[in-house]
Amino acid sequence: MKNIVILISGGGSNMAAIAKTAQKEAWQEKRGLRIAAVISNQADAQGLVLAKSLGLATDLVSHRGFDSREAFDAALAARIDLHAPQLVVLAGFMRILTPGFVKHYAGRLINIHPSLLPAFAGLHTHQRAIDAGCQVAGATVHQVTAELDHGAILAQAVVPVLPGDTADALAARVLTQEHLIFPQAISSFLERSA
Repeated sequence: MKNIVILISGGGSNMAAIAKTAQKEAWQEKRGLRIAAVISNQADAQGLVLAKSLGLATDLVSHRGFDSREAFDAALAARIDLHAPQLVVLAGFMRILTPGFVKHYAGRLINIHPSLLPAFAGLHTHQRAIDAGCQVAGATVHQVTAELDHGAILAQAVVPVLPGDTADALAARVLTQEHLIFPQAISSFLERSA
């Protein structure tokens, strides 16, 4: 069995898309892929409630109360490692990870970012795409490296930037595509690494 641990910070819509696809496509029965746990750094993350409603194990490792990023990342890694993950998935996990954490999961840590990387790494991607006059925007699933929003691209989806678009409207259209490409990129990545 290949265990997947999903890290979230908020509503968990990408996590839910992954979990629902896994259930619909019978990942566990047909491919030996299992979502072992959903872990959040935010106690009030609605994604934890959503994960429980989907029958997934949940856990909390709050970043508050740690003296450093390194201390938090070490505690988080210890909790993740209890599940012996083949893959750690950042699905709206809003923490910049330390190089040590990234190295620990090298080759088995992936993220989704709401832009067509390498364009618009970091935050405020939708407004930045609009401000730059882009005709298209999108989402990228990529392997995580120590450099923020870099790493091998596993999948991308393109959406048009429409006249009069707001960042929120564009974000909503991009998110629908994230929900489609993220589960498939995870499945394909794990099959290739078999």
